[in-house]
Amino acid sequence: MSPRRRITGKEPDLYTAPPPKPPRRWGLPIISMVAGVLIAAAITASSLMLVSHETDRRTQNRDVEVLGYVQSFMTTYTTLDPYQANYYGDRIQSQATGEFAKMFKEKINEILVQVARSEPTQGSVMAAGVQRWNDDGSADVLVATKVSTKMPDGKTIESGNRWVVTAKKEGPLWKISNLIQVI
Repeated sequence: MSPRRRITGKEPDLYTAPPPKPPRRWGLPIISMVAGVLIAAAITASSLMLVSHETDRRTQNRDVEVLGYVQSFMTTYTTLDPYQANYYGDRIQSQATGEFAKMFKEKINEILVQVARSEPTQGSVMAAGVQRWNDDGSADVLVATKVSTKMPDGKTIESGNRWVVTAKKEGPLWKISNLIQVI
C-alpha cells in the first residue's frame, strides 16, 4: 500500500478556511458608551448644583445671622432709659469695636448726660437689609428705625432714622465697627 491516497470529490476537505465571522454588532457598545457619558454628565451636573445650593444656603445663613444681630443692636441703641444711662453706655460699649468703639469711648460722658436728660424712648427696627459683604468679612447693613417718645403730657412723638451699620464678626460674636446715620 502506498502512502498516497486518492482524493475524490466526495470526501470533506481537511484544509478548508474557517467560516467567516458574523459582522460585529456595534449597537450595544455605542449605547453603553452613550449611557456612560450621560450618567457622568448627570453626576457632574448634580454635583455642581449641590455646590451652588450649599453656597447660597451659607450666604443666606450669614445674612440672617448678621441681620438678626444688627436689628437687636439697633433696637437697644435707639431705646433709651434715662434711669439706666450707665447700663446703656456699658451695653453699647460691649458691642462696639474699631472706629465705633473709639468714637463711643471718646464721647461716653456726653452720651450718658444726653441719655440721662432725655425722655424714655422705645426704638424699633422697621426694615433692614445687607447692602454688601466686605473683603474683611464685615457686612454693611442698611437699617430703618422708628423711635417713639412718650412726653410727660401724654403725647407720643415718633421719628424715623436710617442708618448704615457695619457689623464685623470677632470670634463667635458680632460687633459694630461703624455706625453712620443717613440723612
